[in-house]
This record gives sequence, C-alpha cells and structure tokens, in this order.
Amino acid sequence: MDLVTNKTIDKLKYDLVRNNIITFEDIEHAQEIANAQNTNLGQVLINSSLITEAELLKFLEEKLHIPYVNLDDYEIDKKCLQYISYKEAITYKMLPLFQIEDTLTVIMADPLDLFAIDKIIERTGKTIEPVLGSQNSILKKINEYYDLKGKVQDIVTEKEADFRWIDELHSEDLSEEHLQNLFRGILKQAIKENIHELYFEHLTDSLTVYFKKQDEAYSTGAIPSLLISPFIQMLKSLCALDPTISEIPQLGKLTFNVDNISLTASISAYPTISGERILLKIYHPPKKLEELIKNEDTISKLKNALLTPGVVLVCGSSLSGKTHLVYSILDELTPKNKTAMTLESIAKYKLKNVIQSELNESVGFNLDKAMRYIEFQSPDIVYFEGIETKEGLDFFTSLTLKNKTLITEFLADNMDELRRKFSYPEFSMFKSVITCLLFIHNKEEIEFFDKTALSKYLF
Repeated sequence: MDLVTNKTIDKLKYDLVRNNIITFEDIEHAQEIANAQNTNLGQVLINSSLITEAELLKFLEEKLHIPYVNLDDYEIDKKCLQYISYKEAITYKMLPLFQIEDTLTVIMADPLDLFAIDKIIERTGKTIEPVLGSQNSILKKINEYYDLKGKVQDIVTEKEADFRWIDELHSEDLSEEHLQNLFRGILKQAIKENIHELYFEHLTDSLTVYFKKQDEAYSTGAIPSLLISPFIQMLKSLCALDPTISEIPQLGKLTFNVDNISLTASISAYPTISGERILLKIYHPPKKLEELIKNEDTISKLKNALLTPGVVLVCGSSLSGKTHLVYSILDELTPKNKTAMTLESIAKYKLKNVIQSELNESVGFNLDKAMRYIEFQSPDIVYFEGIETKEGLDFFTSLTLKNKTLITEFLADNMDELRRKFSYPEFSMFKSVITCLLFIHNKEEIEFFDKTALSKYLF
C-alpha cells in the first residue's frame, strides 16, 4: 500500500529545521509516526503540537511563493464544481475556486501534487492555477458544497398509490433535473413496494432496473441507451463515487429523506463485460427492540449475553433484517461500562455509545488489517456483519477466548439449512463459543435459543 504523503511538506521539511522552527529529531520522529499511521507528515506535526497549522501555512506560503487563501471567509463559484468530482476533491484535498477564461484556480492542501493537477488538466483541458489552503478548511468546504450539489430531494410516498418510476422517463431529456427525478422515482417506487435491494444491469442497449424481493428479482423498466452514461455519472456523484472510473469496483453510500425519515442506501458499482452493474441496498433506521422482540424475557437474556464472553449470532435468510436487528440490539443494549466497536463495509446509521468503523479497501483498511489491529483498541464487544473466510472465523472465535463478546450474522434460509451448514467441521470450535442465537423466520417471528437449547436442538 502506498504511504499517504504531502509532497509539499515532504519537500520542504528540512527547511523547517534550517529555519529553527522544528528540530531534526522532531522531524524524524514525526516521519516515523506518519509512516506507521499512514497519514501525512504535516498532520502529525500539527497533531503533535510541534507547529500550528497557521504557522505551517505561513511558512509554506513564503517558501513556495504561492498565495494562501482563507476559505473561512471565501465563497467559491459553484459552477466550477463540475470540473472536480467529490472523490477527487476528497482524495487530493482540493477544491475549485473560480475560473477566468481557460484558467481554473484550485485551492490545495498540497499544491506540489503534480499527479493530482495533471489528472484535472487531462480531464478538463483547463490550465490549473493552484493556491495554498488549510486541509481542515478544504475538507469542511468540500462536504458543504458537494452536499448542496449532490442531495436527493425529499421523497413523499403518500400520494399516487399506483406510482411507477417509468412514468417519469423522457428519453430525450439529458438534464440533471430529469436524471435526478428518475432516480428519485426509482427510490420512491422501491420504498412503496417495501424493496430493500435493487440493481441496474446493462445487458442490452438499455439499463434495466430490477427490484429484488424474497430472493426473486423482477424488472420494473429500462433506461434507454442515450441516458445510461449521464444517469450512471449522476448516480455515482450522488453517492460520492468517482464518476470517471468504471474499470474497478467502488463502494459508497447515500442518505435521503422519505416521509421525513432519513434512510441510508449502500451502493456497489461492479465492472462487467457488458458495462457496470450497480446494486443498492436500502436500510431503514433501527426500530425499538421491543417492536422486533415481543418477549421481555428474551431481551433480558440478550442483555446478559452482551456481558458474557462468547458469540451472539443472528441468523436468517437474505434481506430478512439481520443487520436491522443487530443495530437495534447495539443501540439499546450496549452496556454503558463496556466498549463496543463495529467493523462494517458501510455504517448504516450512527449508533449511540458504539464506536463504528468502515472497511476501506482503497486505502488498505481491509478485514485482514482490521483483525490485526482491533485488539489494540481493547473492545469488550465487537460486531462484524458477516464471517466469510476460515481465517475470519478462527480470529473471531479466538476473540471470545480473550473475554470478548462477538455479535455477527449468519445466512440460512431455515433451521434445517442452519443445521446442515453447522455440521461442517470448520464450525466445531465456533459452535462451542455461541452464547445465544436469534433466528429471524419472518418479521413477526424471531426465535431465541440459549446455550442449552442450542445443544439440544441444533448441535
């Protein structure tokens, strides 16, 4: 994995020593920390109180003869946002300010990052004039401006009982407004039909929209070829994915309001020989646990399970609501004197009293690295959304032997399938550390098994 750097500071770091601003020993120690934490040297210097951000920016401005711009009292030209995608802005810590003829002035935390500058030049054909800015203020403004640009307008489902998104389609209209209306219409119909998973497939000359329900998918219409490229670019921009990349998988998320309730959707873009396949999963906010589990005794047993080393296992079929149930358990039953942490591909909702982490392959924060480092955080409770490898199974089993409580999910359509899967020898150790199991048969029936019941009926 490449180290995260700031080329400007790396080039001038020893000038800080020559100017008697920082000692050589401080620079070397800060560099070691930056390499170990995979962050840039400038942030380590600031976080270690070796230099303030204002002092560092003033030093860089004088050395580079590049003007410094204070974004706190600056309004950018929003028309220029089209030249730099959200992903590029976040990755390279840059933001377009204004354009004069063919010259685009861009504020950058690292104005010597020629790779980033060349990438924007190549794609836009503009001459780039970099200016220096605070990384923190740039990131703050990125979220402020791109949120305004990329927000799905609120959806109201009460009207139009027989609503179909296909009625919104006008094949010759390439406007941003039309494309967003289409996407909002697709989300609206999905919510009205209680769909939690939908996807876009480019198998013919059109982009077909499929809804998936109870493991069966059905087509709801197709977006014509003329609209495919701009629609996918719009969709990716909304979900903070790079619209210029289609050769590698990307994962992102989107929040939107439906009937004054905030929902989250994860988005996965995956390259195929026919074009990208894009899948969305819609997550509703966690419900009160008493709405999901009617038996108060079961909730009491779950509370005790979170205080006991072992595995709390949530089982059910695909789209049965396993993650939804886990979120409700974590949100309401996490003991105040315990540290609970999550490892998730996408954090669906912010949970109180829970430390949530998102895996991020693009920067090397994958499951393997998470498993090697999470113990250093000394969590009492760890949630991971699914164990899919033998190494992962062994690791999380070992956590319970170190007095940790693990919450995870397991896919099984019914109890017979669960018994069959757990009959494999790979699960022998894992089964022995299961404290309790919840099986979601349907929305109205969640069956609870304690250790005694598990040994009697399942294992």
